[in-house]
Amino acid sequence: MQVLTEFGLGTSLRRGDYTEASARALRDLLWKASINAAEWLGREKSEMRLAVRVAVQQPDLVDRAELQKVFPYGEAQIEVVFGGLDVPRPEGQGNPTVMALAALTVSFAEVAP
Repeated sequence: MQVLTEFGLGTSLRRGDYTEASARALRDLLWKASINAAEWLGREKSEMRLAVRVAVQQPDLVDRAELQKVFPYGEAQIEVVFGGLDVPRPEGQGNPTVMALAALTVSFAEVAP
C-alpha cells in the first residue's frame, strides 16, 4: 500500500560532489515529509519500504552506500538515474554547480486479514 510521495532538491555549489548534492536532496524531502505514516497506520517504522529515485548528470559518481545512511529507518531501495542539472561556473573554470532531484515513495506491505 503506497501512502506517501515526496520530492527534494539538493546542490553542491562549488565542489561538484554528486553524492553530497544527492544526500542533500534526500534530506530536503525527509525534512518536508515529516513521515509519521507508520504511527498513523499502526505499523512499525522498520516496515516502511522506501522507493528512492535520485537524478543527477553523472549517476556513476554517486555513492549509493552514503545515500543509504541518510535514512534513519525503513528499507530504502535507491536508484540513481541521469537527470538533474549541472550549471557551469560563470568564469568557465572549476566544477559546475550540481543540482540533484530526488523522489521518495513510502509504502507498506499489505496485511492479510
